[in-house]
Amino acid sequence: MTVVTGGAGFIGSHLVRLLAGRGDRVRVVDRPGAPLDHLPLDRIDVAPADIRDPAAVRRALDGASVVYHLAANPQLWTRRLGDFHRVNYLGTVNVLGAALAAGARRVVHTSTESILTRAGRAGPVGATGDVPARDVVGPYCRSKWRAERYAFHLARGGAPVVVVNPTLPVGPGDRGRSPPTQMMLDFCLGRRAAYLDADLNLIDVRDVAAGTAAAAERGRPGVRYLLGAENWSVRSVFGHLAALTGLPEPRWRVPYPVALAAAYVSEFVADVFTGEVPAATVTGVKLTRRRMHFDAAASLAELGVAPRPVRESVAEAVAWFREQGWV
Repeated sequence: MTVVTGGAGFIGSHLVRLLAGRGDRVRVVDRPGAPLDHLPLDRIDVAPADIRDPAAVRRALDGASVVYHLAANPQLWTRRLGDFHRVNYLGTVNVLGAALAAGARRVVHTSTESILTRAGRAGPVGATGDVPARDVVGPYCRSKWRAERYAFHLARGGAPVVVVNPTLPVGPGDRGRSPPTQMMLDFCLGRRAAYLDADLNLIDVRDVAAGTAAAAERGRPGVRYLLGAENWSVRSVFGHLAALTGLPEPRWRVPYPVALAAAYVSEFVADVFTGEVPAATVTGVKLTRRRMHFDAAASLAELGVAPRPVRESVAEAVAWFREQGWV
């Protein structure tokens, strides 16, 4: 039995379709009430469980031979204090512990690229090397950093745990509107008259799914695999979107201090009044000060993954926005 936590999410749903399409017996574990109609329900099992509940997680993972742990809060802001810690860190402790208790022969933990950069670092970032806690930006990143540390702790003790760190996934199917998808959607809706310059590394979400599946088959326990494709700037993303949609590119570059102040105000309004994800987050703005260029060539070669051109992925994302009636 192959278990995918967060199987209804952006990366998770593509991974579930890949695994089910090749004939694996798949069980999706996602939060109770999560929409599932986009999954191949005739070919999978579903076990609703909140990963913050250890007993529910143990029941959901009973009999698992391979576990892919993707469930997390992927946003950069949450209204509930401690939510990132409870979901992203303690949830990981629960899932990985239950997977090993079930006797899983391989566990793949999904981390993130945002915890691999250090202040003042120049040049592309690879898969090796650790970043100290003091260099990790914001509560989301800190929760993912702690979760990854726990995964490596288990691996050092002999557990069959592999770690994958996707960069920013793009492409069709992001119903939860992760930050890169929301950025592109905002542009398509004419909400981006200005931009904050930053580096990005983009990869098609289906290539992330393929790399995650390959990590279970070929990955070495205790090793981190970086899943990334192409380095872009925010301005170049908007330029490509302008060519696809006919909308004008943003003309004004927002100074960093102005953007950071606006993010603090946006988060205050979200915390106190709206409860909705703010247009700008403090963590997101602070990450723009980091060198977010990545070199995943070694990881991709070991896993046998050849990512498709990101320009095509962005175009498919825009087409999917139209299919959903979002634009």
